[in-house]
Amino acid sequence: MSGTEQSLSSSVSLAAHPDIAELGYEQARDELTSIVAKLEGGQAPLEESMKLWERGEALAQHCQAWLDNAEQRLTAQEDSAPEE
Repeated sequence: MSGTEQSLSSSVSLAAHPDIAELGYEQARDELTSIVAKLEGGQAPLEESMKLWERGEALAQHCQAWLDNAEQRLTAQEDSAPEE
């Protein structure tokens, strides 16, 4: 990721999209997939594209948080499992 992409990505906040916090992983992933398809289609005006991109970034952050949490839980399970 370039420095510009990284600074743009970090400037998108989940606080700007409070409804995303209510979504499960699959819901967020499906909405993100839909947004990517719309953006790749290139038919949305620039302002709408920017709003979609910002929401997509927030959804991606939310999905990553879900995955990170799942990985931590699995690691904790493995660490607490008795060795055979």
